[in-house]
Parts: sequence; C-alpha cells; structure tokens
Amino acid sequence: MGNTYYATPIKGAPLRLRIDFTKTIYADTYGGLRAALLHPDNGETDAVALSFVDHGTFHRRDEALNTPRQSEKYGTFSRYHRPGKPPWEGAVTTGLRDAIEQYSNVWFPGAWKAHTAARSASPISRTALPPQPIRSSGRTP
Repeated sequence: MGNTYYATPIKGAPLRLRIDFTKTIYADTYGGLRAALLHPDNGETDAVALSFVDHGTFHRRDEALNTPRQSEKYGTFSRYHRPGKPPWEGAVTTGLRDAIEQYSNVWFPGAWKAHTAARSASPISRTALPPQPIRSSGRTP
C-alpha cells in the first residue's frame, strides 16, 4: 500500500504489523518509522515511533555532508532527491531493524527466529561475501 508495509508475522494469527513513515513538520519529509499492531476487530492496539535520529539511520550521510543537527534535513529524507537514487540513499538501517525486531518480539514471540532460520536455510543464502573486483589505480587510454 504505497509507503506502508503490512506483515503477518505469525501465520494464521489475527494480529498484523503495519510499518509506515512518520512525517515531520516539513512537507514531504520523513523523520522515522511508525510500527503499529493491528487487530481486525479492535483496530490499532499499540504503536511506537522510531526516529531516524535516535537509531542513527542517516548519521553517516549527515556527517559526510556536514548537515547541521539543527537543519530540517538532519536525520530525515524527503521526496526531493537525486534522480535515479532512492530518497533514503545513505541510510544505515541496522538500528531500525533491531528496534522493529525487539518491538515485534513482544507481540509475535518467536516470529523473527523462524524468519531468520528460514532465510538462512534458503539455497540462495551465502556464508561469505562474493569476491570484490580488482580496481586499477592507473588510467587506461
């Protein structure tokens, strides 16, 4: 559904997980994710806002670009971005993923373990990174 992710972490369970972007006070600018627990009869049961700043999502990008902490661009992304690049270019999502996993484990115990086990048992899973291409430091005519 557009910018929203829906999941059923436990097959057959009535609870669903919805993750979408949190808006800022600036138009078309997003400052984090919002994870919500949904029940088909009771609607939204619980929710948590996960800030990009709190989870270091754009820290490297902002430091590299010398973006001041007081700037509306610090720790956010907007729909205005470089052509051909995703709006979240430069995001490091490990902190957010860990926070979503922790939140999910409260409501869907064991779901992440089952997902991780299924993913690691997949025939396309890798135990090592592929070799990197060798780049020449000299120029060729």
